[in-house]
Amino acid sequence: MSKDAVNTAAVASDTDATRAPADAGDAGYSKDLKARHINMIAIGGAIGTGLFLGAGGRLHNAGPALAVAYLVCGVFAFFVVRALGELVLYRPSSGSFVSYAREFLGEKGAYVAGWMYFLNWSTTGIADITAIALYTHYWSFFTSIPQWVLALIALAVVLAVNLISVKIFGEMEFWFAIIKVATLVAFMFVGIFLLATRHEVDGRTPGLGVITDHGGIFPHGLMPVVLVMQGVIFAYAALELVGVAAGETAEPEKVVPRAVNSIMWRVGLFYVGSVVLLALLLPGSVYSGDQSPFVTVLSKIGVQGAGDVMNLVVLTAAMSSLNSGLYSTGRILRSMAMAGSAPKFTARMNRSQVPYGGILLTCAVCVIGVGLNYFVPSQAFEIVLNVASLGIVSTWVIIMICHLVFVRRARAGHVTRPSFRLPGSPVTEIATIAFLLVCLGLMWNDPEVGRKTLLLIPVIAALLVGGWFALRRRIEQTANQELTDLTE
Repeated sequence: MSKDAVNTAAVASDTDATRAPADAGDAGYSKDLKARHINMIAIGGAIGTGLFLGAGGRLHNAGPALAVAYLVCGVFAFFVVRALGELVLYRPSSGSFVSYAREFLGEKGAYVAGWMYFLNWSTTGIADITAIALYTHYWSFFTSIPQWVLALIALAVVLAVNLISVKIFGEMEFWFAIIKVATLVAFMFVGIFLLATRHEVDGRTPGLGVITDHGGIFPHGLMPVVLVMQGVIFAYAALELVGVAAGETAEPEKVVPRAVNSIMWRVGLFYVGSVVLLALLLPGSVYSGDQSPFVTVLSKIGVQGAGDVMNLVVLTAAMSSLNSGLYSTGRILRSMAMAGSAPKFTARMNRSQVPYGGILLTCAVCVIGVGLNYFVPSQAFEIVLNVASLGIVSTWVIIMICHLVFVRRARAGHVTRPSFRLPGSPVTEIATIAFLLVCLGLMWNDPEVGRKTLLLIPVIAALLVGGWFALRRRIEQTANQELTDLTE
């Protein structure tokens, strides 16, 4: 629905003034996701490739202060999800923030939000299949298989599973999350045991001495910590998936608040806690970007097969992230297609009520990632991680802007805020937007990848503008038709 249509409907009568508009893209979905699915999807969104693979390279570059970076970014990530949670309770929608952008920012806002989110998850999908290939190469049996072949196989398997039904997706994410949480908890128990017993790790006695003897908390200074911020933001990129999944659950008003509120302690325990343990067990210089830091630790404590088990788990995490990306982009693209801002075929659903058109479009972009793994296998992960950061930063900024407009309209009496609210508005939204933009700007200090990524912004902007003018007439016709249907 266009902004004009919403405004027209909003002033139609006093009764309609607080009524949430409908989104045509929400029609046709099943409500098969249960409370346990949503809760574990929230956990899975907070534990993914960014921690299991990305933390290794970031520990190498930033040292123990990476824990501070995870904490700071985690607080702002929580603000974003809390704002989205409030919007979800106002009006659950599988189109999520794209649907809210359409209501509060107009069709242009929805268009930008949707395509930048597609950019985020399609490039994240590339990062995930790259991670899967890297994890698989850990075992000597697969070393001879080219990285791009392993990436292609992973994409094909997850695509096949994702097309079955949303219930199967929910079950897979439930068990993926169970495996990730159980493994992280087990690792933390192992790490605490190693610290308590002073058991040597790679010939070193774990503890504060590992940090103080290797440059302290900031072994390379403050700047490397600041520079990893955009990568840390990427680590939290799947948290907004709760908002998308809420459109396919029967009781979002009960499920969403519980899932959102639990995110903060998960961030503190799993991200900050894990990084602190890793820093106490081994110096940052031992970790690397091409191996999970958890695998690094377990392979050095002399427990036979420990590294293999952890590598299997982080492989599962990457598969989970890829699965989630295909799920969310399929729903977002369908919402856009129903408004005329995405290709018509992305609105199509199969007999299992899965929007397969959007899923296939995302996979098509991931195939480009297979090529990236062929030409530059050593740089593929970092390249797409930075491009994905552009998408997730823009998505989160749009969510906060939508919330600002939502609160303003609530104060004017046009909509009603639910009891579950983002605290501190509008200061919280403005501070979060400023932080995200600063993180984006910091990428300029990375001449190898970050600066080149920022130089893509004018290219992306030009593509968005060109696409808007190409689709503008169709979008306006769709919006006018919806307005006609509303007033009849």
